Amino acid sequence: MEQFDVIVIGGGAAGLSGALALARARRAVAVVDAGAPRNAPAAGVHNFLTRDGMSPAELVARGRAEVTRYGGTIVDGTARGARRTGDGFEVDLHGGGRLAARRLLVASGLVDELPDVAGLRERWGRDVVHCPYCHGWEVRDRAIGVLGAGSVSAERALLFRQWSPDVVLFTHTAAPLTGEQAERLAARGVRVVEGPVAAVEVAGDQVSGVRLEDGTVVAREVVAVTTRMVASSPVLADLGLKPVEHPTGFGAAYPAADPTGRTDVPGVWVAGNATDLMAQVVSAAAQGLMAGAAINHDLVGEDADRAVSALRDGNDVATIP
Repeated sequence: MEQFDVIVIGGGAAGLSGALALARARRAVAVVDAGAPRNAPAAGVHNFLTRDGMSPAELVARGRAEVTRYGGTIVDGTARGARRTGDGFEVDLHGGGRLAARRLLVASGLVDELPDVAGLRERWGRDVVHCPYCHGWEVRDRAIGVLGAGSVSAERALLFRQWSPDVVLFTHTAAPLTGEQAERLAARGVRVVEGPVAAVEVAGDQVSGVRLEDGTVVAREVVAVTTRMVASSPVLADLGLKPVEHPTGFGAAYPAADPTGRTDVPGVWVAGNATDLMAQVVSAAAQGLMAGAAINHDLVGEDADRAVSALRDGNDVATIP
């Protein structure tokens, strides 16, 4: 079983950024990742200065190369479980194999649970989108349909109105609009279509409309949805991380952490979408860097404590790791 200073679970922007900081700090670090980032269906990442428009696959490939250049290890695979041992943690890999480390950084991201509407999954990340800051420019001036859900639908429709003058809000499962919400939508020219949605219509390789359960089809080129965002790694529960509900109601339980990513479980940090459901790629990378630096700082303190203890026991300080 290979022993590392830190195992990073998840190799997206957050995980690779944390691993890069640790590798540059001369730590033995391994990144466990299956190479299937959440944003894989998208044509490019956006709002990442100097990397705007780069494909998610290229971003990951470059990140992996940078980590390995500084001595980090990339383990292609998925962590299926993790547990505390006497002096750190062990991580079990799907298909067999086990790694050990003194600290863990969980940056495994999340999965998007789409509304139960036919056609959404097939067009997800192309002309079925969720984040206007990620995709708004790419769908500007097109006919956008906002699929209602929960209590935030009116606000999302107004938000997408910034990118297009042709926005329709489909109430679907949304909470009833208040008088003020209806007035604001009308003032901005957002049409409201009542009733549940049955499917997204596709013509060729392009969304062509939204079909209601009564058979009515409203022509649209883009559909904006609200997903339920769920932290994806099974190791979170294994490690005893206490989940909290996201205040927006968008996501299921996720692990809380301090600004450096430190959790309530000693020795475990989290970064990126694993803890911040709303983080974009650039902010996830920043969180990974913060967590990596904090983990190294924690290890530096532990190393100093061990060295002092060994020195007091009469050992040669030159032999202390």
